[in-house]
Amino acid sequence: MKLMKTIFAAAIIAFAINNASAQEAIGRFFTKYQNDESFSQVTVSSKMFNLFTNMDAETAEDKEVIDAISKLKGLRILAKEDAADARALYKEAFGLIPKDYEELMSVRDKDRDMKFFIKETSAGKISELLMVAGGAKSFMVLSLFGEVDLKQVSRIGKKMDVKGLEGLEKINSKPDAKPAHKPNSKNP
Repeated sequence: MKLMKTIFAAAIIAFAINNASAQEAIGRFFTKYQNDESFSQVTVSSKMFNLFTNMDAETAEDKEVIDAISKLKGLRILAKEDAADARALYKEAFGLIPKDYEELMSVRDKDRDMKFFIKETSAGKISELLMVAGGAKSFMVLSLFGEVDLKQVSRIGKKMDVKGLEGLEKINSKPDAKPAHKPNSKNP
């Protein structure tokens, strides 16, 4: 019995270290550029998300959005406009995404590449949504973590006018559906 407890404790520690190192990799990118004044930076804490849960919901949809927000732990955005080094920043951030993140969606047009990645828990819930976007002169990386509901993130993105998030609603259109994703291919 003591051996089983030791093995179980070791497994939990290994899982925690793996999860922490994954967020730490992209976290190092945020840390590297957080004091660079040429970047715009947004950080939203779990406390801020909790404040939204005190709002009155007028419709069932508003209640769903508030419920989804209550499960979020944080949001970080780092962006740079009119950047001569936008493509290099995109490649640098893209290269830091750990292998256990799965590519969810990719959008490419003449001016910009945008890739979405998710990190899932062993229970199949999404614990982080990561978006990396880069163009000829613009760059952005977004990390949303906690218990992430893609449908609600899409709705929140529409209300906040965050470009690129509107397509997430279609991916998780069934309540119990797992998002369709393919293996993480790291070709920027």
